[in-house]
Amino acid sequence: MPADPSEDRSLSPYTGCTRAHWEAVADSLLAAVAPYATGDGALYHFPGRHTSTSGRLSDGLEGYARTLLLAGFRRDEKVLERYAEGLAAGTAGVWPRVEDRGQPLVEAASIALALRLTRPLLWDRLDDGVRQRAAEWLGDALTAEPWACNWELFPVTVGGFLQEIGYEPEASRAAIDRGLEHIEQWYLGDGWYTDGHGRKFDYYNGWAMHLYPVLHAWLADDTRLLDLYAGRLEAHLADYARLFGGDGAPMLQGRSLTYRFATTAPLWLGALTGRTPLSPGETRRLASGALRYFLDRGAVDDNGLLTLGWRGPDEAFLQHYSGPASPYWAAKAFVGLLLPPDHEVWTAREEPGPAERADAVTQIGPPNWLLQSTSSDGLVRLHNHGSEDVRYDPFYTRLAYSTVTEPSPSYDNSVIVGSDASRTGIEPLGVGEGWAASRHTVTEGVGVASLVVARGAVEVRAHLVSGAAPGTPVRVTGWAAQDGARSELLPVHGLSGAGEGVTRDAASLFVVLVRLTAEPAPLPLTELVSVRVAAPEDGRPGAYDLTVTWTEGETAGFRFEVPAASSVSMVSTVLPVGKVGPRVPR
Repeated sequence: MPADPSEDRSLSPYTGCTRAHWEAVADSLLAAVAPYATGDGALYHFPGRHTSTSGRLSDGLEGYARTLLLAGFRRDEKVLERYAEGLAAGTAGVWPRVEDRGQPLVEAASIALALRLTRPLLWDRLDDGVRQRAAEWLGDALTAEPWACNWELFPVTVGGFLQEIGYEPEASRAAIDRGLEHIEQWYLGDGWYTDGHGRKFDYYNGWAMHLYPVLHAWLADDTRLLDLYAGRLEAHLADYARLFGGDGAPMLQGRSLTYRFATTAPLWLGALTGRTPLSPGETRRLASGALRYFLDRGAVDDNGLLTLGWRGPDEAFLQHYSGPASPYWAAKAFVGLLLPPDHEVWTAREEPGPAERADAVTQIGPPNWLLQSTSSDGLVRLHNHGSEDVRYDPFYTRLAYSTVTEPSPSYDNSVIVGSDASRTGIEPLGVGEGWAASRHTVTEGVGVASLVVARGAVEVRAHLVSGAAPGTPVRVTGWAAQDGARSELLPVHGLSGAGEGVTRDAASLFVVLVRLTAEPAPLPLTELVSVRVAAPEDGRPGAYDLTVTWTEGETAGFRFEVPAASSVSMVSTVLPVGKVGPRVPR
């Protein structure tokens, strides 16, 4: 067996988490929640003034279900005994019923999955009457109508367990087939789902859209389904592994971020199924890094409870459905405990993750994202040119996110036209080697086409504002520097030193150099890249040619074009027009 990775001093400070560490964290979390159970064990009411819109009773059920899921992965018989008592009481009339689009449908899935994972230790030891009541309570999930998103997988998860125990086999099979069929419409290839209709890309890809189908197929020993869903997971992990910073931080983007280290679930799932592009040491490195990142930064309070927030308590990260027990979906991180102690993912020496190994600029097609990471500081930046969910602004609609910054109330990474920073109707215009582009609507008749070109820590951002009246103020913002990182923004076309300018024509181009870095003394931006803006040779009105030249000599060219003036939206297009230099021209 390889030496304990904690003995390797060449690794980053966060390394060295063994299976014993993960078990200890799970045990600590489960011990901490025990005092907050009701006398019958059916509900867990955690302290705090925040209540979800589903109400206190539902929140108490959430506390039971999500901590049971953690106990299910831990599989400790003594802990499971207290959840057996709660199951008996909860199904005797304490718990709210599972109904259409109600929160109990979500929690039914966690309960069913935990029961399936621990069947010999919990379910098989229950009295017949308790089993019958529990099956009937869960059975409502087979026909309850879910929201059209990852919720489609909750009846699948319940159906998988009920089918296994022989309860309503036809209805269970129908629920499984229906849910799996529905998510197909949201699969866009290369391992990526959108979370329902539209272009909603975030961590729900990993901790929901992949987790439930893969675990169902694995538990059912269904070779056909496992090959399908684990194959998709494997493709997803090739991109997903790049969303973690060198310090273990996951990318801060999307909703439900208070689930925190649940982000590690798909990493473990790849190891569990043997379908992953990651080495065992890299898998544990990324997962353990995320766990330690949050535990070291206030995710757990003095009572041992998971707090509502990200690094620590912070209501800015909450949604209307967030209740005191919501963070315990972090339980999904412990899917790794399904791997036996002698599995190579637990015994191999940890290996650096992608952000630690080398600088990289990675294109991700389905969400139209560009990932930019630098090994010197371990920072990862996500350039968002294709993901949108206006219900959860600002965690979806900004131009860029990172592993070290939070979206600011002052509209970081935005284009503000007049006084409007809106970014709706985001439409991808393409992603390629070192670049990504999109267009969006600010307000009726006013649109912006945006381009980012990246290398190392440097970004060239260009924005063509169309449809605004001449003289309209425009402000372009960059990163809101936080957590030891430094932000730079240097205007190079159409803007003053403060990133402010005005439109001069029906279409005006604004270009800035941007950098987010934790390096102590980086070279000046102007020594790393130069930009030239010119009218195209064909004289096309409302068009601009943008040429980006890096110090190494490589040049990339792009053209911005505006449709005819009769176009209602006045949105524009960005086209890559070629590369010259060390690489073969396009």
